[in-house]
Amino acid sequence: MHLADHAGGGAGNRAALSAHGHPYDVLTPDAVLSAVESVGFAADGRLLALNSFENRVYQLGLDDGTFVVAKFYRPRRWSEAALREEHTFTAELVAAELPVVAPLQVAGETLFQHGGFHFAVFPRRGGRAPELEGTDTLAWLGRTLARVHVVGARSRFVHRARIDIDSLVREASRHVLASPLLPATTRLRYTAAVDSAARFLDARWADAAPHAIRLHGDCHPGNLLWTETGPLLLDLDDARAGPAIQDLWMLFGDGPAQRNALLEGYAQFRELDFGELALVEPLRLMRQVHYAGWIAQRWDDPAFPRAFPWAGEARWWDDHVNDILDALDTA
Repeated sequence: MHLADHAGGGAGNRAALSAHGHPYDVLTPDAVLSAVESVGFAADGRLLALNSFENRVYQLGLDDGTFVVAKFYRPRRWSEAALREEHTFTAELVAAELPVVAPLQVAGETLFQHGGFHFAVFPRRGGRAPELEGTDTLAWLGRTLARVHVVGARSRFVHRARIDIDSLVREASRHVLASPLLPATTRLRYTAAVDSAARFLDARWADAAPHAIRLHGDCHPGNLLWTETGPLLLDLDDARAGPAIQDLWMLFGDGPAQRNALLEGYAQFRELDFGELALVEPLRLMRQVHYAGWIAQRWDDPAFPRAFPWAGEARWWDDHVNDILDALDTA
């Protein structure tokens, strides 16, 4: 059974949203090339759109035979001050000899504007997916993330968001409830489930009283590459303030040996508050709720209906509510 059966026609709502256009509609290949050339890069016309939903990211060939990667930040997601904080944090990590991909500087600047978009240009870096089954790999990642957190703890974000229940759960649920995606028949169950999750999370967060530091924020395997010299951290676009465990739990893997290797590696460079381990399942639940809210919030972006067509089906929303309830039952 599809959304159209419950909410007045999912396809019709989708078409109506798209008909109003989207800011990225004007980001044509010519606009991308013009933006990169405006800051001094001599593009040769080779252009490849890379896999990215929150922002738009392109690989461009240059006249000298090399490549760069240009990221065009989603309008109105982060303020200019918040984008600059991301770049400042990345520069601090580079200065500490940490393996992160940092934006290139042109005349001392890393954040540029063109055609209504903020954008940055990065070197193209190669690598392979990390093999997270091996304990040596996990220990190496643990040491690397501990060093990231040593730098992250030196100062605070002023303009960037935090890992918290209000933004990742309550705000996410408001986007879902305002969306045509949520079937009318699921609305009450969804509202009750998210309210219960928020109360549970509030209590867990208060018990753990985690200390917030500057984080990568979205340290899942897709934001890592493995090179001849070890791990390479990608994409600090979700850098936020939060508990250190946020950058670790998505790398725990399926077994205790992998988790222990990651934590033991981490402990070589920074002490972890092991009370934060109680936040792993709450953080997993927060990510589940936020994921649905993210899709609902971005549904007017034509890339989202194409990439997540199942979000237009009532069955998926029923499963999402069941997943929330199952997480609460086992917490």
